[in-house]
Amino acid sequence: MTNAWQPPGTSDVAVDRSILILEDNETLALGLRTSLEVEGYKVECVTDGNEGLAWLSQNNPDLIVLDLMLPGLNGFEVLRRYRAHGGAAAVLILSARDQEVDKVQGFRIGADDYVVKPIGVLEFLARVEAIIRRLAPAARGSAGDVAARVSLHRFSDVVVDLKTRTVLRGGKQVDLSPMEFDFLSFLIESGGGIVSRETLMRQVWRYSLGVTSRTVDQHVARLRNKLEPDPAQPRHLITVRKAGYRFQG
Repeated sequence: MTNAWQPPGTSDVAVDRSILILEDNETLALGLRTSLEVEGYKVECVTDGNEGLAWLSQNNPDLIVLDLMLPGLNGFEVLRRYRAHGGAAAVLILSARDQEVDKVQGFRIGADDYVVKPIGVLEFLARVEAIIRRLAPAARGSAGDVAARVSLHRFSDVVVDLKTRTVLRGGKQVDLSPMEFDFLSFLIESGGGIVSRETLMRQVWRYSLGVTSRTVDQHVARLRNKLEPDPAQPRHLITVRKAGYRFQG
């Protein structure tokens, strides 16, 4: 394991993106690493949960490919501690555990995708690419449309910049996971309209396995805790009974 890794750039192309593979099967890890490096990603491999957390305390990858059955510290605990300390990298859980309860727990504590082993190389690369693209979506539409699109959104003491994918509260940066930011930006860009849980599952999660209406509710709860003046009485992330959610600026 090397400590020569440097912080990633801001381009959304693969060559500017870094990935940590936290997997104790060295043969599998090597295969994944080779496939990712061929695509232009910078890849680091770690085989132990505790070592993985130590590496993450010193480095900031764009994506973590996380096995659950790790020596030292299991993957759930790695993810839980990483998110608790503000870690905002995207996380793709790659595990042989295929029970729904495991998938739900993974999403609940902050995973962005959950893939059951074994998985084909092409599907794995496609899932990685989909997550990476969400980190900095390419501008859509004509130049006029892009220029007219509002980038900054302010509510209470919060500033959300959709272009740079940054969130400030009281002038201090708020760490959101990529999925949390996608969720928030989708609500904001809905213009105050009511968005159903089904629409959120389809548009934000693309109906990933393990995503349920409860997953949506849990993301709302986390965003309220991070952004609302009083999470118990939300003013901006509003629940519409039996209909879904809406954003109120």
